[in-house]
Amino acid sequence: MSSLKLADIVTLSRVVLAVIVIGILNQENLRLLAFFLTAIIIWMDGLDGYIARKLNQANKFGASLDIVCDRIIEMIYWVGFSSFNWVSLWVPIIFLIRGNFVDNIRAFAQSEGYTAFGEKTMMVNPVAKFLVASNFSRFTYAITKALAFCMIIAAHCSNFSNFNLNHINSLAQVLVYIATAFCLLRGIPVLIEGSRFLHD
Repeated sequence: MSSLKLADIVTLSRVVLAVIVIGILNQENLRLLAFFLTAIIIWMDGLDGYIARKLNQANKFGASLDIVCDRIIEMIYWVGFSSFNWVSLWVPIIFLIRGNFVDNIRAFAQSEGYTAFGEKTMMVNPVAKFLVASNFSRFTYAITKALAFCMIIAAHCSNFSNFNLNHINSLAQVLVYIATAFCLLRGIPVLIEGSRFLHD
């Protein structure tokens, strides 16, 4: 196995930072740090791809690692928030179930030469392709989750007490509902179109 590239190290470091964030959230005086670390994790999600392209390090392993780490980070946050009763338990359950089904179907599709996104996407129906594979949909979904993570932490951070924390929490919960709905909306087309890879 070839050694890890710089882009891969950046990707893996995001997971380490996410674990640190959840680890310090139970200490109120460190929640502001957790807020800024979360913003850095979100920024690094684009940084690893930029480095991979700039240094010509883009490859299938890096792309797969990025998807796996995105899933892990997502679940670290949802499970962590649920353990603090900041979001309902059903939120991480929905993301976990959807993620496992979608990723397994995409693995089947990949064995047939298709990809989740891009020119060789497994999505055929134009509406499904827009919901799942379009840059607009992917960007909107990622931003919604990122804002939800930041707002949930901000709502429980005394450093933001100059603002109405109840209003921040209300906004955070709306973003959680939107992200969860988006999760399902983008997952269902994969299940429907992926059925053609599972008929055997």
